[in-house]
Amino acid sequence: MDIVAWVLIIACFVISFVGLVYPIIPSVLFIAAGFIVYGLFYTFALPWWFWVIEVLFVVLLFVVDTLANLVGVKKFGGSKAGMWGSTIGLLVGPFVIPFAGILIGPFLGAVIGELLVEKTTFKQAVRTGVGSVVGFLTSVAAKGVVQAIMIIIFVLAI
Repeated sequence: MDIVAWVLIIACFVISFVGLVYPIIPSVLFIAAGFIVYGLFYTFALPWWFWVIEVLFVVLLFVVDTLANLVGVKKFGGSKAGMWGSTIGLLVGPFVIPFAGILIGPFLGAVIGELLVEKTTFKQAVRTGVGSVVGFLTSVAAKGVVQAIMIIIFVLAI
């Protein structure tokens, strides 16, 4: 039964990292699922500090995800339309263009949002699209580090 438990726990953790580049997968929920699987097979009686730290990291992941895209678009002169376009492109892009859609989707979404809603110049719209991709890549890197730290803390706690 130990093998089944650890296969499920590790699968949850691996899926969480896949969710970094495929945003339809809720990464943080899969990390939490790994903790829950451990609790169901073994015990939920992990040290109190583990649960406090992990909850804080979950909140941090949501904040990082939201702020990185916002800052990326804003830093490059984008508007709310660019941010919304980027978000929509991030969700739709991977389905329309597998693999490359994860970068092309937010870029095109931000560009289209800026051109249609804000009526900016093409140059500024492209700049906003680049900011969107920079924000997304920054978010992936930051979330990847936080998720790795969460898993390391889990291993230390058990």
